[in-house]
Amino acid sequence: MNIHEYQGKEILRKYGVTTPKGVPCFSVDEAVKAAETLGGKVWVVKAQIHAGGRGKGGGVKVAKSLDEVRKYADDILGMTLVTHQTGPEGRLVKRLLIEEGADIKKELYVGMVVDRGSQRVALMASSEGGMDIEHVAEHTPEKIHTVFIDPTKGLLDSEADDIARKIGVPEGSIGQARAFMQGLYKAFDESDASLAEINPLIVTGDDRIVALDAKFNFDSNALYRHPEIQEMRDLDEEDAAEIEASKFDLTYISLDGNIGCLVNGAGLAMATMDVIKLYGGEPANFLDVGGGATTEKVTEAFKIMLKNPDIKAILVNIFGGIMRCDVIANGVIAAAKQVDLKVPLVVRMAGTNEELGKKILAESGLPIITANNMAEAAEKVVNAAQGK
Repeated sequence: MNIHEYQGKEILRKYGVTTPKGVPCFSVDEAVKAAETLGGKVWVVKAQIHAGGRGKGGGVKVAKSLDEVRKYADDILGMTLVTHQTGPEGRLVKRLLIEEGADIKKELYVGMVVDRGSQRVALMASSEGGMDIEHVAEHTPEKIHTVFIDPTKGLLDSEADDIARKIGVPEGSIGQARAFMQGLYKAFDESDASLAEINPLIVTGDDRIVALDAKFNFDSNALYRHPEIQEMRDLDEEDAAEIEASKFDLTYISLDGNIGCLVNGAGLAMATMDVIKLYGGEPANFLDVGGGATTEKVTEAFKIMLKNPDIKAILVNIFGGIMRCDVIANGVIAAAKQVDLKVPLVVRMAGTNEELGKKILAESGLPIITANNMAEAAEKVVNAAQGK
């Protein structure tokens, strides 16, 4: 689960991390009032969407008067903001953050992710703040410095100080940088985050260390432990089909292809998408119905997939372990009839009650294309999607 910048900064402040003063707003009048409340002579009007690159897309403006705050708020609220992370369709801006201006002397980058190789949290930092870290990694990897944090010890003073010096923090601000990094790690660890990114972290004109931005992603499997974070969820920022799928305990992720996939088990779903690509096709979604799928659940899965107008064919790939093939077969038939299926349907199933499942499909009277293995299924669904 992702949250907005202003929500990320709320979390950071609880752990002693310094951020600019700011107020979230939902209207132009609220934005002007926020600027008046903050005081000062310079404010930053920032679009709040779950994507980076907002400044380059016109979603971040510096205002030097209340009239400019009003103008920029009016321009940004309701705009469709397109960035390198939103895709060409962009995101509709429904929230703003009005923030006090900052005296920026230096921009840095600090981020944390879970590194599965070392099974530790990796702290990454760079002197190249404000840039896409992927660009830095590709062109100047020597400017990225990493430490893998021992979970039994936490981020040590010596590790934080070493990283701070390597990215160019002034010597007089090393203590602040250490407190920031340790606070960020504590926030990351205690909130079950999967990513925390501060870009930029700035050194101000008077050498203060301030988190000018904040991006957090959280492990959805751990959210039951954090009701306060669950309350930050913004459904307007999420794919409608994915939200609908979650209501039926389906794991669904929209993709860019035209072949719908319905599979039981995340590993098999990944393998199914890989084999579709191997045979020249493009999956339209990741959809895991899990091990306890019912006829009703499979029907809802079909409905969700078919809301995508780009779907040209569907592949159902089932391994019957906990999930019985006959249950899936009945679900597939019920779904195909209920949604009045118009696109080719390829079904491959193996495992528990496999022969019964195949018999049910064969006697359904529906034009279902069957396959005996994954390779055959992928080849048939790619051909069907291409009209062959």
